Amino acid sequence: MNTPLANMLRYNRWATMTLLEACRSLTDEQLDARLPACSGPVRELLVHLVGGQQTFALRTQGRQHEGELSRASDWPGFDELLRLARQSSDELVAIAEALEVDADVGLPFAGKTYRFPRSFFLTHAVEHGVEHRTEVKVTLASIGIVTPDLDAWQWAAAEGFGREMG
Repeated sequence: MNTPLANMLRYNRWATMTLLEACRSLTDEQLDARLPACSGPVRELLVHLVGGQQTFALRTQGRQHEGELSRASDWPGFDELLRLARQSSDELVAIAEALEVDADVGLPFAGKTYRFPRSFFLTHAVEHGVEHRTEVKVTLASIGIVTPDLDAWQWAAAEGFGREMG
């Protein structure tokens, strides 16, 4: 069992779910807010964030493009987005937990197959999540919306880490 890697994916799950729950009460105007320096409006970024998790889970098996969400997907609503976020997050955690040997995965693209270590897709899932959650938080802060603190210290407290030793 790869507990350290699984913990990184557990943090990723917590941060994504926390942000999605915090965004649930946003208006359509707020969900459509966009900063020029960010890669899309809030609504699109949230869909892309969850779709990315679905894609990374598939890629650990050498698969992709099997109906996962993308930037071009219709807005599924918060209930469905949260369901898909939890499902894909749980899949990523389970993949990390089971990763004892970092085998290569062949990923087909444009008629060729490319070799990646399975852990790369898990690493990419964590990085991708941080990048796009940050874009959402910056965009919302620019229009006066207070966003949750997604620092890992907050996750540690939620998990009960950091208790005094005695």
